[in-house]
Parts: sequence; structure tokens; C-alpha cells
Amino acid sequence: MKTKNSKELFKKSKEHIAGGVNSPVRAFKSVGGTPIFFKKSRGCYLYDEDGNKYLDFVGSWGPMVLGHSNKAIVNAIKKQASKAISFGAPTKNELEIAKIIKSYIPSIEKLRMVNSGTEATMSCIRLARGTTGRKKIIKFIGCYHGHVDSLLVKAGSGAATLGVPDSPGIPDELSKLTITLEYNNASELKKAFTKFGEDIAAVIVEPIAGNMGFIEPDENFLKTLRSLCTKNKSILIFDEVMTGFRVARGGVQELFNIEPDLTALGKIVGGGLPVGVYGGKAKIMNNISPDGPVYQAGTLSGNPVAVSAGTALLKQLKNKKMFIELEKKGEIFLKGLKEEAEKNGIPFCYNIRGGMFGFFFSNKLPKNFQEVSDTNISMFNKFFRLMLEQNVYLPPSAFESCFLSTEHTQEQLMKTVKLSSNVFKNLNNG
Repeated sequence: MKTKNSKELFKKSKEHIAGGVNSPVRAFKSVGGTPIFFKKSRGCYLYDEDGNKYLDFVGSWGPMVLGHSNKAIVNAIKKQASKAISFGAPTKNELEIAKIIKSYIPSIEKLRMVNSGTEATMSCIRLARGTTGRKKIIKFIGCYHGHVDSLLVKAGSGAATLGVPDSPGIPDELSKLTITLEYNNASELKKAFTKFGEDIAAVIVEPIAGNMGFIEPDENFLKTLRSLCTKNKSILIFDEVMTGFRVARGGVQELFNIEPDLTALGKIVGGGLPVGVYGGKAKIMNNISPDGPVYQAGTLSGNPVAVSAGTALLKQLKNKKMFIELEKKGEIFLKGLKEEAEKNGIPFCYNIRGGMFGFFFSNKLPKNFQEVSDTNISMFNKFFRLMLEQNVYLPPSAFESCFLSTEHTQEQLMKTVKLSSNVFKNLNNG
């Protein structure tokens, strides 16, 4: 496989762009090698600057549930762009997409559009603090909620302790307002509420974690979370930026029938263009300016081009069975990979919901960040590189989720399983 052009472009990019990329995982530092520079996408395929064609399992990290360059979405973008690109003022389109989102996710009574998932989670935190008059929040190790100062925090010295900054530039004073706990640990959660309950403004969680691979919650964990927040009058925030309209049409809340107070959405709501959304109970959302005192604003919020793209996508998700079919297709694919791995004595486990999945080189599915870290990460990195040579594009990190689209056919997936056969043999020999 030729990668000369990608290598040259990366070398030049490092002279002008910080790190040579505009988001860290794209640099391939964790998996090794040089990032691929893409120029075109169609259906479930990506095409790079060297003329290579890849079967894509990243899907722009979620939004391409209908595949790349979906005709209805592209036409909606063209139609709106011919009228106007931006107003910085209200449009009818915003009302239309708001109604669709609410119909799919009943816990959202009112919403506000922003420009990214990070902006959505940031706004949820501010709104929770402004509504409750409290300062502390709880997050879980391994759950990523964007590069918000309050949320880029790692664990302290023990269970239910206050956090320390996970990046330079985040004041200690701010990080000390964030309590970091182990994901899927209901016992630790109860202890934190016993110790800090009256001070906790909100708990934010990826109800299915998509940023430490793909980790499902113990059902008791989410139920405990909902119960403790209700009891202590803390606001429960579901970060469904990755899982919304992906694991099911109504996200994780549909799968587990647990309603949060606020929900953060992103990615898919813009049909591939930059968009974020946060929403929830009307009595909480009414605290946002101009109705209430909690300020949040944005010139490009509700951008008509992005909203048109998102509306075109969401309208195509009317049939809930689509997600069941995606999961069935993905299950067959992952079983095939597991069989090929086991033929070579390689431990392999996986999890899938709707069009989102993850796999690990381990005998059992991990339940939290530490257990993910204990899987064979070096084997994943080698697997990534060898599959890339077979023109299969996986997420360039063992801590990221994979995505399927309606454009992936069973034939393409089983061909990938066949390609993986020699890859697993090389892994075992390596």
C-alpha cells in the first residue's frame, strides 16, 4: 500500500498545524505510523491522497450512520447553501429539527442548539450549577465529555476523592470541584453521595461509554445513578454525543428506559457538519437566557446549513428497526472476527449495540477504564496497522469505539473477516 503522499502531507502539516493534526487521536501516536490523509468518501468507503480505498469503521466518529455522502443530506446542504450560509438569527429549520429530536428522545422537553459536543456538555454543567446553586460535579474515569476544563480531570488519590487536572492549563481550584469515580461502580457512587451529596450539582456520564472502547453499564449502575440524583436533588446528565441516534434511535435512554434530567447530543445531529445540542426538562431549560439567568450564546448556533443536513439525516431514522438490523449485521461480523482470533489462540471479546461496537484482546469484556487498560493494547495497535495494510480503516486507538453504517453490506463485512485471518496469524506469530 502506497502512503507517500500522506507522509509528505503530514510532514508539511507539522510545520503549520499544531501536532500536524486538528485533533490528537488523528496523529496515530498510540498505534504508530503516519496518519492517512483522506480526500473523498462514498458509502462505507474512504479514499486517500495516494489513491487507496478503505472500508471505513470510524464513520467520522459517529454521524455517518447512513454512510458517507448520503444523497439526501448532500442535496439538503446544496439547497440551503444556495439560499444562505448563515444568518446569526432564528430560522424555521431550527424549529423543525427541534421537533424531530424531541419526538425521538422524550426526556428532552426543550433544547438549545450549539456548535459541538464539547459546547453541549459545557453548557449542561453550567446550567446544572446555575439551577442547583451547587458547585461540585461527579464524572467517571474513562468517560470523555470534550475538552471542558471541569471535565478534563483524572482520579484523585482514592475512591470518592476530588480530582486533579488532567492537562496543563486547568486550575487546581476548578478541578477540585470535580469528583472522579470508577465507571460501573455503584458502591463507590453511593459513598460519594454520602460524603458530598448536598454539594453535588450534577453527575455527568456516558451511559454507554464510547471513549474507553465500548463499555456497557451494569443496569444497576444506571438505576443507582438515577435514584441517587433524584434523592439528592442533583441533576443527571447523559452525554449521548456518541450514542444518541446510534445505539438506538432514542439513544441509551431508550435501551435502558432511564431518563436523565439533561442530555448532550452532537455529531449525528449535524449530519456530519459541526453541531451540538443540549436539552431536557423544561423547568431546567427555562433557566437558560433569555428566559433565565444562566447565560449561553453562539453566533453560529442553529447554523442553517448544519441544521438542514441534520434534519435530512434524522428524517431517515424514522424506522427503529434500522438499528436492530445494524446490530444483527454487526454481530455476525464480530462473531467471525472472534472465530478467526480463537483459531490462533488469541483472546478476543466484543460488544455491540445498534451501529456502534467495540472489541478487546481479552478473555472477558472490561467494565471500566482500568480493565480496558489491562487488555492487550499492544496487540490492538499491531492489529490496527495490519488491518490498515488490508485497506480496513479502524479507529486509531484501543480506547475508541467503532461504527457501522447502513451502507456496510454483509458481503463486505465477511470479506473483512476473511482478510483478518492472515492478520490474526501474524499477530500470533509476532
